Amino acid sequence: MRDTLRSQRFRQAREDQWRTLDRLLDRAERGSVSNLTDAQLLSIPVLYRATLSSLSVARATSLDRNLTAYLEALCTRAYFFVYGPRTTLLERIGGFFVTDWPRTAQRLWRETLISFALMLMGAAIAYVLTLHDPGWYSAFIPANLAGGRTPEATTAALRVVLYSQDNKGWLAPFAAFLFTHNAQIAILAFALGFAFCLPTGVLMTTNGCALGAIFALYVSHGLGFQMGGWLLIHGVTELWAVTLSGAAGFRIGWRFAFPGEAQRLTAVAEAGREGAMLMFGVIVMLSIAGLLEGLGRQLITSDWARYAIAGFSAVAWGVYLYAPRPGARREGAQ
Repeated sequence: MRDTLRSQRFRQAREDQWRTLDRLLDRAERGSVSNLTDAQLLSIPVLYRATLSSLSVARATSLDRNLTAYLEALCTRAYFFVYGPRTTLLERIGGFFVTDWPRTAQRLWRETLISFALMLMGAAIAYVLTLHDPGWYSAFIPANLAGGRTPEATTAALRVVLYSQDNKGWLAPFAAFLFTHNAQIAILAFALGFAFCLPTGVLMTTNGCALGAIFALYVSHGLGFQMGGWLLIHGVTELWAVTLSGAAGFRIGWRFAFPGEAQRLTAVAEAGREGAMLMFGVIVMLSIAGLLEGLGRQLITSDWARYAIAGFSAVAWGVYLYAPRPGARREGAQ
């Protein structure tokens, strides 16, 4: 009997605050936040703290269980209103494309340059070696990826690959295969970066070697210009994506090896969040590259049109990712 009276007095003294908070949360949860006045919005955190204090007292004094459950539910709702995110899913997606992804790419500009330099170095080495000795070709291009494009192929056969439209029905599955292949390279370059950057560096270099070897093959048959258009129509986007994945891997590996003043796990976790943000964008780029690779470059057979699309892609990605944005900072590897 005494506990019941004590619970009733406790409720009577504070119930008005709870009900006020409950009503305000009801309006906010129904999407009517804009209808709340400034005073009402400011009162919610105050009422939340008062209700939280009431819940603490109710638990400590073993008051009515139903009252404790009600206060727990009310405090939970108020917590998510006060401290929860204020954005919708569409706003978060928009924020990712407008600010989060480009800013992350700008912060990792040094790692991106290193990744690109390694890929370019691999391409140059393989190009020179293959051009002078076609026997090197098989060392850089696996047989399952060559697709008949070997030093033994005739010029006519190699030209057919660049312009053939006979197998349009297979273009979509081919695009899906190439997207999967390139996505695997990108994910491995990112995931293996923690091993002091070494696997990521190897992947970037070998990917460049494959590029240089196949380009040398076509140059040796007098098809260098044509091959450039066929490759760059999708390659600008694809290679940019792979380069960014390498940058994400390098950031993790560098922070793992040299955490600076921060604890190693903290430094790696921070680098991992940056890398994951970048990788979401990489997947978007690889999806676009897959469509261009499996569809655009076969349906578009004009060399100049291919180069025009490649040039537009380079300018568009460069402006989108690296144009200055308010609040963006360039940070080197730490």
